[in-house]
Amino acid sequence: MKIATFRRIVPMLSLLLLAAACRTTPAGEARFTRFAYAGHDARFERSIDPRNAYLNPVLCGFNSDPSVCRKGGDYFLVTSSFTFHPSIPIYHSRDLVHWRSIGSVIVRPERLPLDSLRFNRGVYAADISYNPHNDTFYVVNTCVDGIGNFAVKCRDPFAGDWSDPIPLPEAEGIDPSLFFDDDGRAYLCHNGMPPGGRQWNSHRALWMREYDLDRDCLTGDPVLLLDGGLDPASRPEWLEGPRIYKTEGRYYLLAAEGGTYENHAQIALVADAVTGPYRPCAVNPVLTQRDLPEDRPDKVTCAGHADLIDTPEGDWYAVFHGCRPYADTHYNTGRETFLLPVERSRFPVILPPGEAIPTAVRKPGLQPDGQPPQSGNFSWETDFRKPLDGRWLWIRTPRSRWWRTGEEGLALHDSGCTLFGQGSPAFVGCRQQHTDFEAETELRFRPQEGAFAGMALFQNERHNLLFGKSRRGGRTEIVVIRTEKRPEILCRLPIADNEKPVVLRIRAAGGRCDLEYAEAGKPFATAAAGVDCRNLSTHTARGFNGVLIGLYNGKAATETNNE
Repeated sequence: MKIATFRRIVPMLSLLLLAAACRTTPAGEARFTRFAYAGHDARFERSIDPRNAYLNPVLCGFNSDPSVCRKGGDYFLVTSSFTFHPSIPIYHSRDLVHWRSIGSVIVRPERLPLDSLRFNRGVYAADISYNPHNDTFYVVNTCVDGIGNFAVKCRDPFAGDWSDPIPLPEAEGIDPSLFFDDDGRAYLCHNGMPPGGRQWNSHRALWMREYDLDRDCLTGDPVLLLDGGLDPASRPEWLEGPRIYKTEGRYYLLAAEGGTYENHAQIALVADAVTGPYRPCAVNPVLTQRDLPEDRPDKVTCAGHADLIDTPEGDWYAVFHGCRPYADTHYNTGRETFLLPVERSRFPVILPPGEAIPTAVRKPGLQPDGQPPQSGNFSWETDFRKPLDGRWLWIRTPRSRWWRTGEEGLALHDSGCTLFGQGSPAFVGCRQQHTDFEAETELRFRPQEGAFAGMALFQNERHNLLFGKSRRGGRTEIVVIRTEKRPEILCRLPIADNEKPVVLRIRAAGGRCDLEYAEAGKPFATAAAGVDCRNLSTHTARGFNGVLIGLYNGKAATETNNE
């Protein structure tokens, strides 16, 4: 939807909802009667034939560490979720391009508690695989600072009947993956400490053990697959994300090295036996963007952590994550999922050295089938009458039901936790999927002293932006609070002390955003213009996730920041 069209529709919806909003909002409750989002990145403003070409990334907004598997003509993909709940989003596709959310692998809070975990810990890179020998899907994963490595399994991902997590305490490190050989035996690979200890701080090794499918446990002695990386003398950083594939009688080991930021790369090795020894393929790395000019158009950085998949027709593709910076190394959308065909003669090459990741890619025979888009420029909105769908995330494990949806919209009650601590605040958010976007909501809220409700751009506890309605010193205000390690109040604007709806709008372009509001029956006014939102970039905040655009009810005062 063009942004001009979006602006025409919004006032019409506002008038309808303002007329309908007549009931009194309970004390302390914040009610959001709608939410609208529209993305309009310049790189997507191009004409393609949607049945024969697609745009990268295929999953916009942070969807890092992708893993994919296939059963027949159905593809299933999972990505990382860290300390967001529910855990491990899962998507389905029939063509590897058009992905539809079918929920999350772990939904019930008691199955994987994320309480009080530090941000960017929790659930790291998941791996999904399908075993044709027992017609079962498996997801193996690491909950850092939690239960460690674990497995879950099910027969039908659409039904979401995943098992309880099965701990795998014998596997240290992170990034486990499963490989099923032709003879029915299974093997678990993972990152771990090198034999003899670290020779440098980021020194890691890749290990493998046999996986007992009957008892769901590891067995036998660990086998060292690779120590340090392709060239240990160069002290490569963070060897991780191992995956094994078999084709034409040979075994291929793919892994990431170089760290998950701008030096990220994918390497490939080959062996005649599943246990090795593995020797480097002729072309390495098989995917990276670290050696390209900084001033290239439509720049993508941090490319790596790939997973390969074959199609029923015998073609091979790779899913991997990458980042789209808007300036220097700043990006707020996090690591997103990209797709490229794999050149496969004697060994796999995702992208030849020196080539940039293309935005538009040819792929004949695509099946758009009308499902909500996840790539390119698009818009969507909700009135919250139905339960929250797979777009929405919570921070850590919600231990009480502080939200509800229905005819009057989304109601949030203060959970007693704030965005600035390590609890589970009354916050629900969706991924920021574009560098340039507009997001708008309508809020009904009569704050008590010190209370706040409104919109939040959330990167982590110490890097966020709040925009909403509060009350200080007996005065109701529109407030903007920018946090970069420490909170800074950018504006306090007095408004009428009533519970009539106020519309809040965020208009973002790269590293800046404008914040606008409209009281009932009044035109939009600017609360803050040109706000620096580079504090929300992964470059500034570090960590691994992108920004969530969320709705929040809780304290916003600086004295709560040491929760």
